[in-house]
Amino acid sequence: MAAAVIGVANGVCQSYLNHESVRETRELVAELCRHFYTQGWVSGTGGSISIKVHDDSIPKSQQLIVMSPSGVQKERMIPEDMYVLSSAGSIISAPSAKPYPHKPPKCTDCAPLFMKAFEMRNAGAVIHSHGMESCLVTMIQPFSKEFRITHMEMIKGIDGHGYYDELVVPIIENTAHEGELTESLSEAIQAYPKTTAVLVRNHGIYVWGDSWIRAKTQAECYHYLFDAAIKLYQLGLDWSTPSHGPIQRVFDGQRNINMAVNAGVQNLNNALELSCVEEDLHQGVAGAVPIPTNDAGKDEVIAYLVANVEAMIKADRKITGLKQLQGHIWRTGFQNNELKGVVFEDVPDALQKWHAMGIKVYIYSSGSREAQRLLFGNSNYGDLRKFLCGFFDTTVGNKKETQSYFEISQSLGVDEPSDILFVTDVFQEAVAAKGAGLEVIISVRPGNAPLPENHGFKTVQSFVEI
Repeated sequence: MAAAVIGVANGVCQSYLNHESVRETRELVAELCRHFYTQGWVSGTGGSISIKVHDDSIPKSQQLIVMSPSGVQKERMIPEDMYVLSSAGSIISAPSAKPYPHKPPKCTDCAPLFMKAFEMRNAGAVIHSHGMESCLVTMIQPFSKEFRITHMEMIKGIDGHGYYDELVVPIIENTAHEGELTESLSEAIQAYPKTTAVLVRNHGIYVWGDSWIRAKTQAECYHYLFDAAIKLYQLGLDWSTPSHGPIQRVFDGQRNINMAVNAGVQNLNNALELSCVEEDLHQGVAGAVPIPTNDAGKDEVIAYLVANVEAMIKADRKITGLKQLQGHIWRTGFQNNELKGVVFEDVPDALQKWHAMGIKVYIYSSGSREAQRLLFGNSNYGDLRKFLCGFFDTTVGNKKETQSYFEISQSLGVDEPSDILFVTDVFQEAVAAKGAGLEVIISVRPGNAPLPENHGFKTVQSFVEI
């Protein structure tokens, strides 16, 4: 079956269509589509792939792009089914129509989205997968605008990432027609300069690389990581933390008091740590109340939770469970536009400068990782998360303990702890970080506690001084 030549566009001559490289690229796209069908990425005619023709004899201004068609059984595709486009997106060659029951030929609905990756990232190939993992992983946290995972070996297969890095993939909302995703995908590519993929909620993923090999390799790694996150979620484990440790359980001696979950109180295990409640009771913290018995009703359990949460807040307890609860509350506030994260005016410019210099910036806060993401994602200067590589909270330890900074230096995988510069506004944190061998600067801000005389630390009053 011969392909129909549409005409000459953007100076592309028909003679280029007969190049061996074009024929090989057509064959490659057909072969990959058949392979992706076996992977479950392009079943039901969904999904697609597009590859630039790499041929030094074809001028860059006349570069060709091969795209798979829409509505075709991917496992039965042949090279003659392919479309050939110019670098500007004009169709140069289209397949001839096939007899019934085949539909009239149509270029993939993904074409405008593929072109955005080619234009904005100089991609050599783009893959669109409908793999189940890429769909389900966007549904675990239905309000999240990002998928995040860290400390997994397959992260190393994603361009620009290592084992210790936090991989962030933006999530955009699905629409009834694929072409309508073009603008939101373009915005995500621009907002996340490090990403090589964009997830579409309840739909799938777009992945690109500088060649078909890099696009395919990364697509495989992304699907592996999504599958791992789903399985960890099913096991009650948190895939977004360095330790992938269990979501905290609450125990009373040898007995588990998960009865609150059975009573309809969700996430009790993340809300309070029993050891902290017992410690508060032992120290006589005002407002702390004893743990209910196993036969307690839902109202009694809720009253216990509320009373102890309020007691911990008043006592300014820096514990993980409380900070996780804070993150959940913040999420609701930010989603309802009732909250806004406020940062000093020098912070955005400094983050942008460090990012442009290739310096990796991480946040370490007593606030939960979720709370940090919400704050920096909804700041008074917009979304600043694109300048950040990861977040640490008290799951690595108290901020005033030296061991916490040893843990961070191990997580970041630096050769020496002194390769890390820690900036803080708390003297005790500076001392702890210095004890672990980190370089330290104290940021002097309005409202800070006064520093001891002869404290020995370098100070700045603005991040522009760093």
